Amino acid sequence: MATIYEVSKLAGVSLATVSRVINNNTRVSDKTRQKVKSAMTELGYRPNSIAQSLASNRTNSVGILVSELHGPFFGQMMAGIEAELRAAGKHVIITTGHSEEDKEKAGIDFLISRNCDAMIVHVEALSDEYLIELTKGSTPIYFMSRSIVGIEENCIQLNNELGGYLATKATIEQGHRQIAYIAGPQFKSDSQNRLAGHKRALEENGLPFDQNLFFVGDFKETGGKDGLKQFLNSPTPFTALVCANDEMASGAITYAREHGVSLPTELSVIGFDNIIFSRHTYPKLTTIDNPVNEMGHMAAKLVLKNVYQQDDLTIKHSFEPSLILRDSLTNLAS
Repeated sequence: MATIYEVSKLAGVSLATVSRVINNNTRVSDKTRQKVKSAMTELGYRPNSIAQSLASNRTNSVGILVSELHGPFFGQMMAGIEAELRAAGKHVIITTGHSEEDKEKAGIDFLISRNCDAMIVHVEALSDEYLIELTKGSTPIYFMSRSIVGIEENCIQLNNELGGYLATKATIEQGHRQIAYIAGPQFKSDSQNRLAGHKRALEENGLPFDQNLFFVGDFKETGGKDGLKQFLNSPTPFTALVCANDEMASGAITYAREHGVSLPTELSVIGFDNIIFSRHTYPKLTTIDNPVNEMGHMAAKLVLKNVYQQDDLTIKHSFEPSLILRDSLTNLAS
């Protein structure tokens, strides 16, 4: 089996240069990097990952903790993170926290035990205080879809309040005044902020927040079905339904069609996230774009810059949502 010494001799470079190429060190010219890689290919040389780790004190692996593995939202997030890291020669180790405090703590402990060079986590049950303490440990940790006062430089966040505002504002602009709202679980900060944006849009337009048209869902299709069922069985009239995510909006659309509610003629529906199936519902779902894939790429870049010293990367910590108008939201006067 070929050795690093043979690669060095064939490429005409030092052992240190070969090591830099193997470990994706940026302090190597493209021409030299290509010479080393060509020599490795010609000799059939494969770097020993354990030896690499011992030499560099790096495992070239990054831990990812997400709430769930099912559903397109977290799939887009993980795909963005993995693609960016893979392009840099890094690998990911993935685990889940299921939005429960004990499971999120266990997931973080697991990733630390795997000697990950860094962690990117999407956690919802752990307190800001606990997470701030984690950043003082030896494993760098970065947070998706969360902003924590004092460690903002470790966070990649979405302006969820603005997203909630844009959804309800668009509904009002289409002439709707009786608007039902299905929120996500209220222990989650993104749910709280989207609801705050909804209330701001109502207040700006002189509309009351009607508790009879409010339901706390579960961010799953079941929440949309249960919420719409409650509203339809209530005497309070409504012409539009704003949902705090697309999965609940999809559940509401399914329930409406199963119970003879014409969409969007009798009921307009708007979601949040712009996940892939939102353009394939019938009618196609008006929603708020949550650039979670782009945010995943950015979280990975944050790790590459801070942990692997790729200093040429520009980091953006805050992202803005935008309205995606489709067929499920109609003008009440039309």
